[in-house]
Amino acid sequence: MVTLTASYTVIPQEPTPNNHLILSEIDQIQPLEHATSIYVHKPNPNINSITTTIRAFRDSLSKILVYYYPLAGRLREITKGGLFELDCNAKGVTLIEAESGKKMVEYGDFAPTESIKELIPKLDYGNTPIEEWPLLLVQLTRFSCGGLCLGIAISHVLVDGWAAIQFINSWAKLAQGADHLDKHEIPLHDRTVFFRTSNPDQPRYRHREFQTPPLLLASSDTQLEDNKKKTSVALLEVLKDQVENLKKKANEVLEPTLAGNDRPYTRYEAIAAHIWRCVCKAREGDNNPCQPTVVRIMTDIRKRLKPSIPLNYSGNAIHVTLTPVCHYSDILLNPLSYAARVIREGTDMMTDEYIKSALDFTARKQHGDESRPENVEANFYGDPNISIGSWMSLPVYEADFGWGKPVYMGIGAMSGDGWSVIMSSPSGDGSVIVALCLQTPHLEAFKKIFYKDM
Repeated sequence: MVTLTASYTVIPQEPTPNNHLILSEIDQIQPLEHATSIYVHKPNPNINSITTTIRAFRDSLSKILVYYYPLAGRLREITKGGLFELDCNAKGVTLIEAESGKKMVEYGDFAPTESIKELIPKLDYGNTPIEEWPLLLVQLTRFSCGGLCLGIAISHVLVDGWAAIQFINSWAKLAQGADHLDKHEIPLHDRTVFFRTSNPDQPRYRHREFQTPPLLLASSDTQLEDNKKKTSVALLEVLKDQVENLKKKANEVLEPTLAGNDRPYTRYEAIAAHIWRCVCKAREGDNNPCQPTVVRIMTDIRKRLKPSIPLNYSGNAIHVTLTPVCHYSDILLNPLSYAARVIREGTDMMTDEYIKSALDFTARKQHGDESRPENVEANFYGDPNISIGSWMSLPVYEADFGWGKPVYMGIGAMSGDGWSVIMSSPSGDGSVIVALCLQTPHLEAFKKIFYKDM
């Protein structure tokens, strides 16, 4: 049981620009709901009072908002169809102080289950006008054993995973006593790096990422109902030697030559291929060999565009890609390298030309009927498909607010069938953690297969 003991509105410590920030086409297609995450810190003998801790925490948050002032603003609808801009009005962010009656160990592995929701700040979307939504909500919870959990809810319209982690790590730097950010750490808020024109070109590609992915052959008419079935979430650790074994296995059999297939498969490609195979098998792929399936991948495009986008860009610089359509039999009867190759084919098509064509696609829809295009998650229905994200390259364990680095950082909520994220292990030795949500019977089957087939 978590008790909320105080709530604060924190504004930038100094005056910040008071303007309207136009959002990019990529920002506009993000889900309106906040993305959530948790940082768990073990008890620190130097922390004697949560009151003192929260005071210092508030002060550093006020300082970092001078740099990240858009987070203290509010979204403002500019068309009836739901296109938004950002009003940089410095109305502030929400900071909540909380106490848990539980010890850290009572939360288990901190998988994003129902019990973890009490550690994450909540917003009543249904009864709060969007113009009043704080774009950042933070909850600092102290466990009965003295450990701390930092729960974050941050607007996905404003930031992607990389930008969010940069914000958290910069905030932690100021909390440790630094009086400023270095030049390369100062966020770039100018969204014009992604602007096309008021009359964008005709898209040059058939953008399957905006189309409906494969449906279940036997129940296409009831697809949405099928995906309301009960789901469960699990965290599965893959040790360093298991990761290396999967990489070796993926590279044992050479697949037909494709563009980009002249280099060994990466950790991500090998692990993602293994997850895809195990999910297909858990969903009774042996009994449904003709079932089509795809993998949905969120791809960071900062380095894929020409010219590249600076790493300190604070907006969304991710785009969805889908693998070519395969059948369960393709994935299950071929070696692991087959699935790895298909995943690579999906990500390698994200070239500068393809991305700009995708931006034209969304821009034409926005300028054509003045409505907000469907968000990037709207047409992902789960079974028979899977979404495999990666946080492996994100510096998620660098956030030391003076309590030591987190012993765990992970996703705060996951409830959609087929969603998964590959995260770095806190061990820092190359091991990873797979967070996965599947329909409950499928997840139970998956857990039996996952290590057995490794």
